[in-house]
Amino acid sequence: MDPLREHYKAITRRHFFAKGALGLGTAALSSLLARTNLLGAELASTSGILGAPHFAPTAKRAIYLFMAGAPSQMDMFDYKPKMEELFNKDLPESIRKGQRLTTMTSGQKRFPIAPSKYAFKQHGQSGAWVSELMPYTARMVDDIAIIKTINTEAINHDPAITYICTGHQLPGRASLGSWLSYGLGTMNRNLPTFVVMTPSWTGRKEAQALYNRLWGSGFLPSKYQGVSLRSAGDPVLFLSNPPGIDRDMRARMLARLNKFNERTFTEMGDPDTQTRIDQYEMAFNMQASVPELTDTSGESEATLEMYGPDVKKSGTFAHSCLLARRMIERDVRFVQIFHRGWDQHGNIAGDLPNQCHDVDQPSWALVQDLKARGLLDDTLVVWGGEFGRTIYCQGNLTPENYGRDHHPRCFTVWMAGGGIKPGVVYGETDDFSYNIVKDPVHIHDMNATILRCLGIDNKKLTFKFQGLDMRLTGVEDHSPVQGILA
Repeated sequence: MDPLREHYKAITRRHFFAKGALGLGTAALSSLLARTNLLGAELASTSGILGAPHFAPTAKRAIYLFMAGAPSQMDMFDYKPKMEELFNKDLPESIRKGQRLTTMTSGQKRFPIAPSKYAFKQHGQSGAWVSELMPYTARMVDDIAIIKTINTEAINHDPAITYICTGHQLPGRASLGSWLSYGLGTMNRNLPTFVVMTPSWTGRKEAQALYNRLWGSGFLPSKYQGVSLRSAGDPVLFLSNPPGIDRDMRARMLARLNKFNERTFTEMGDPDTQTRIDQYEMAFNMQASVPELTDTSGESEATLEMYGPDVKKSGTFAHSCLLARRMIERDVRFVQIFHRGWDQHGNIAGDLPNQCHDVDQPSWALVQDLKARGLLDDTLVVWGGEFGRTIYCQGNLTPENYGRDHHPRCFTVWMAGGGIKPGVVYGETDDFSYNIVKDPVHIHDMNATILRCLGIDNKKLTFKFQGLDMRLTGVEDHSPVQGILA
């Protein structure tokens, strides 16, 4: 029996043409580009599907500090002093305007206004208002652009975080990091193009789950998905060789396995085979590169002190930020850190200060560290969550403590680094931090801005799937936010 003949007899005509087209495209791309495998032979490419960016990029790499659970914007960045005189008064219907509520507060008889209990001050040349919860961030307001008018349609966590990470509220789409990997390719063959970390947190322990679809490749080839770095044991699962297998033996085994896979690819043209070759190569290279990356013993005491005491504890946000800087030094394209626990429906006085303490100093240190090393000029840093919080209280309200429900109509994100204008406060919300009164920024616009900094036209980076030209920013007309671009 001829296995190849039997294979072709088994597949349908439609399947043949679909797979054949993909295989020919992948083969053509592979023939145009080159890299070196573990035996020194030339293999496939390092460039992305674009070949070259659409624009001259202002950033080569990006770090996304994602505050999963939705930080309370009016307790941190969106100062609303007029709310103090309205304590425990009902939110006017003229402000709410019948907008959608979650089931957690839709049954409340009242929507009492809860002013922030935290003191605010203006900082820097920009005069940005920042609360006492974020003293380190307050130091760097002239290094960052604060956007106060980010908005989304999603009102619950899972669809909202899926929406901002993948451009769609339903699972199955490619994540931002995967789009960057697909479009631009890798700058480092020894580390993944897209790395994810999920550090510990000290706020509310009942945190929303994080699913790997948030850094998945969706309809894109699986080689573009993010690689999750673990805080205990092997940084990447199965990275270490089993007992009795040394590195030379592993290299010989992979070289022989790659020959089998290359022959299969030549015969069948299946792009997943090429992905398998790439992933085996990457895994082998990571056996040497990842331990070196995660070994922070060579960092100076001054650097460690800048990130704060938690930097010496593996798995903390501070330690993750330090690793992010080390990845940027090694030309990892995209690093995403998900910090959980920001879902403060109650006990803001107890939980929010802990959350801010987790991230405030390390976020500041990361920006300053990149800046001192000359890396901030071509590295984009983004900080923010999936939506905001309500000015009205969920549950019992006292002057000393309160809770806030989900609010998608306006929330705050800051950006810094490659291509971002520093010292900017962009957009305005009303006195209740409930509605936008100037310069709205949809999450698609924000993602378009991130792509633009990396040289990508968000309308031109597409992938054909289910008969549609899919893109991260959807089918609507969304564009970069010019007011924050340098």
